[in-house]
Amino acid sequence: MPFYEPPRPVDGGIRARSGRGSIGEQWWSRRFIDVLESFADQGRLTRGRSYARKGQVLDLKIDAYEVTARVQGSGSRPYRVTIGIDVIDGPDWQAIEEALASQAVFRARLLAGEMPPEIEDVFVALGIPLFPASSDDMHIMCSCPDWGDPCKHAAAVLYLLAESFDDDPFLILAWNGRTRQQLLGGLRRLEPTAEADPLDIEEAPLAERLDDFWAPAAVRDRPPAPAMPPGLLLRLLDPPKVKVRRSDLTDVLRPAYEALADL
Repeated sequence: MPFYEPPRPVDGGIRARSGRGSIGEQWWSRRFIDVLESFADQGRLTRGRSYARKGQVLDLKIDAYEVTARVQGSGSRPYRVTIGIDVIDGPDWQAIEEALASQAVFRARLLAGEMPPEIEDVFVALGIPLFPASSDDMHIMCSCPDWGDPCKHAAAVLYLLAESFDDDPFLILAWNGRTRQQLLGGLRRLEPTAEADPLDIEEAPLAERLDDFWAPAAVRDRPPAPAMPPGLLLRLLDPPKVKVRRSDLTDVLRPAYEALADL
C-alpha cells in the first residue's frame, strides 16, 4: 500500500462549504458530482474532498472549455490542474439559443437569472452535452506524478467546481463557451415567433357573404399539441426531500417514467 503523505498547510486557500457528507446542493452540481463519482477511484475522491475542505486549492478559474487551478499538495510547490471539455462551435450555440428562445418558459426563467432543470433536455435533443457524461468527456491534467484519473488534486478542484456551480449555475454555460451576458444577449435578440390565433378568420364584406351569412364560421384547425415529454410531472412538482443512495428521488424515478412512455 503506497505511503500517504499529508499536504502542506496553506493560508488563504479556497475551502469547501460542506464540512462533511456530499458536496453540491443544487441539481446541476449534483449531476456533475454524480458523473465524477461514477468513474473515479474512491480513495482519491476521499482525499480530494479532504483537500477541498482543508483549503488546499489556492485558486480556481473558469474559462470557456477550460478550468485551471493550483493545488498545494505535499510538495514544495503547488501543482497545476487543468480540466478541459470539448468545444461547442458557433452553429451549435446558435441552435441552442434558438431552441431556448422559442420556449417562453425557458426564455423567461433564464432572463430572470434562473436555471430551469429542463434546459438539459434542450441540449440532449440537439445532441450536445451540457454536462460531461463520462471520464472521456473531460480532459484532466495535473502536474503531480500521480497517474490517477483524476488524482486527488484534480478531484479537489472538481468538488470546488461543483460548489461554484451552486453559487452561479451560469458558470456551467460559461465553461461550455457562453457567458451569462452572451447567452442573455442572444435570447433578447431572438424574439419568440408569434403564434397565429386559431380563431382568426378571414374577413369579407357583408354583401359578399349574404349567401352563407348564417352558416357556421370556418374556424381554423388548431395545430396538434406537442407530445408530453416523459417525466413532466416530476419537473412540475417540488422534489420531495428524499434521497436514494444520495440521489434525489426524482432522478431515481425519471428512468421509470421514460420507460413507461415507450409502452
